Amino acid sequence: MKTIMNFRLLNSKILAAALLALGSLASSCDSLLEEEPKTIVSENFYQNRSDFEAAINATYFPLRMVRSEQIAVLSAHTDWGYGRGSRAQYNDFDGFNPTNINAAAARWTSFYQGIRNANIVIEKAPLSEELSEEEVNYFTAEAKFLRALTYFDLVRNWGGVPLRTAQNINEKDVPKSSPEEVYDLILADLADAEIYLPTSAEEPGRPTQWAAKTLLADVYLQLGDYEMSKLKAKEVMDASSFQLVKIDTVVDLREKIFGAALITSTEEIFSFKFARQTGQGSGLPWIMNHPSTGLYNFGGAYAHYGDATNPFYKEWESGDIRKDLWQIVDFGLGDSTIVNGKYAEPQAVDNTGAGNDIPVYRFAELLLIYAEASARVDGVTEENLEALNQVRRRAFGYAPMENSEVDYVMTDLAVEEFLDLILQEKAYETQFEGKRWLDLKRTGRAEEFVMKNKGITISERHYLWPIPLEELNFNEAMSPSDQNPGY
Repeated sequence: MKTIMNFRLLNSKILAAALLALGSLASSCDSLLEEEPKTIVSENFYQNRSDFEAAINATYFPLRMVRSEQIAVLSAHTDWGYGRGSRAQYNDFDGFNPTNINAAAARWTSFYQGIRNANIVIEKAPLSEELSEEEVNYFTAEAKFLRALTYFDLVRNWGGVPLRTAQNINEKDVPKSSPEEVYDLILADLADAEIYLPTSAEEPGRPTQWAAKTLLADVYLQLGDYEMSKLKAKEVMDASSFQLVKIDTVVDLREKIFGAALITSTEEIFSFKFARQTGQGSGLPWIMNHPSTGLYNFGGAYAHYGDATNPFYKEWESGDIRKDLWQIVDFGLGDSTIVNGKYAEPQAVDNTGAGNDIPVYRFAELLLIYAEASARVDGVTEENLEALNQVRRRAFGYAPMENSEVDYVMTDLAVEEFLDLILQEKAYETQFEGKRWLDLKRTGRAEEFVMKNKGITISERHYLWPIPLEELNFNEAMSPSDQNPGY
């Protein structure tokens, strides 16, 4: 049976860390920031390796648990996905109603819980009298990687946010920083992470140097620094540590890349790990699946779905195995309704115990990041075309490293056309991984594709999520003027 990494379930200290990580921020930002340090924050606790393994676990816990919902919401923001029930309002592309404002606030809370716990590690590790210098560097680098990843989520969805760091960890009132300042911290954290993280993980689910470089490549792509994005992506490719998993069927796709029993794969760069254990499972199988498909043994909420009449789906080439993840299921919204079975889990122990890991970065995405960054710097080349074709070949069941009849040919492609192909390939490849909406915003093409595929105009306030009222009310360094437009 697949289990969560050992460092997450080692002893009672880990449980204590997780409980304190949840803390009182769930009730309000103010109460968390004024909380006096308890046992886990004491100087006596933060000394040996086991202490810091528990502390790192406290950083993972809220970030793992929020990921399913974050991906689900981002998937409803796309040109291909729709939300149902309380999530149906996302389909209007007109900002958030009160229910979804509260849901966004809960995600904000979880992100800042993770940041707070990362900050504790960053603050305390250099003060330990028992850790070696190598261990100090390692724990600090892991915490900085997780902090950078979390601020990357925050800045792309909320824009400027308060920068809470190890330096102001005890301060309740922290002003809103500009997006540029947030990115400065992200880049600084990742510069350390890529130096001090190992080249191979001790256990699946821990970040490596390659994960840090991949995140850097994505951050630089977001910032429009295509030369640096290309460089970092190429460093990962040249390491020869990853390769695409060969698939022949949709069952292969589900089980060999996203399967509930899978420990890791040759294309996993960084994932949040889950297990078939009560309270330790991923929420995506429940959110996405419909009982009629038999892909999830607790039925599923089918809270997110697609439509076979949507041009995104209609124009998708037949023979692409990824398209087969979608199945027609009429549950009252019409006979063109489709649901996605990317995360199948027929043996979950209960409704909180699905074993599917949630990918953050896979080698397939890294290849597409490289292809885009390289094309923007060098135009269409044999190397960036090959990166795109590897992903495309695998999707049609061909060996990723061998030429095939579905390959794109360089002589047929202008740069803009090539970039369009990459954007679309990434949309197919990373469905329900939380990537498409962010890519459309980054490239300035959200309005174009949402209009083309859904016939909807995006309200300006939909581009940034509302800063929680609790933050504005209790953080005296912020005011109502710091709220994002339209809220």
